[in-house]
Amino acid sequence: MKIISYNVNGIRAAMQKGFVDWLADEKPDILCLQETKASPEQVEQEPFKELGYQLYWMSAEKKGYSGVAIFSKQEPKNIYYGCDMQLYDCEGRVLRADYDDFSVISVYMPSGSSSDGRQAFKMQWLADFQEYTEQLKKEIPNLIISGDYNICHQEIDIHDPVRNKNSSGFLPEEREWFSRFAASGFTDSFRHFNPGPHHYSWWSYRAGARKKNKGWRIDYQMVSDSLKNRLKHASILPDVVHSDHCPIVLEIE
Repeated sequence: MKIISYNVNGIRAAMQKGFVDWLADEKPDILCLQETKASPEQVEQEPFKELGYQLYWMSAEKKGYSGVAIFSKQEPKNIYYGCDMQLYDCEGRVLRADYDDFSVISVYMPSGSSSDGRQAFKMQWLADFQEYTEQLKKEIPNLIISGDYNICHQEIDIHDPVRNKNSSGFLPEEREWFSRFAASGFTDSFRHFNPGPHHYSWWSYRAGARKKNKGWRIDYQMVSDSLKNRLKHASILPDVVHSDHCPIVLEIE
């Protein structure tokens, strides 16, 4: 089974850049999207249905903002919208699809770069999200949490760790949270197969950052340790350019 996670930075904009043709070629079984920036009625859905996908959306209340989706070729046993915390559900940040022996979550974690207030919101989210997953694991032990975490975990995950040490997304407290989250029972599927440097999933639009590969790895597919022996492959697709992010791929038995 191939699972792809992709922050599309606006699905309607991505569709104008060949997103549907790319999806037809790539053929993931499950596609987790973040930052859809649209409600379902604003998106031409037929091209995706023609490719065999069933479409599930968790949109933000604010128009043109945030939002996650899951496109699945196999009908899930259950779809759960949100994380039962209105503070976050109104921003369209969590969507879960339950299958026979595992569940997939598409998550778009907050950015704290715009203000101190949003950074505080992000830190509260991180604490609340970890508690949410701790409770969820009691019901569903096999989880794949795919999405934009808005955090570079280690120095290897960012092109310039020294200059960015005080930047939101690479703050010590964010990185410490990530370490605790992983230690609570999750494997970074990409690092499981790819220990080397210079692998990123987001680049600023400024100063030709993508062409120079001056990026950040902030998109992850974190997999419950109980699924570790079923991991087959993980990769990043930096040459796919519908967004300032790129897709990340997980293949699991």
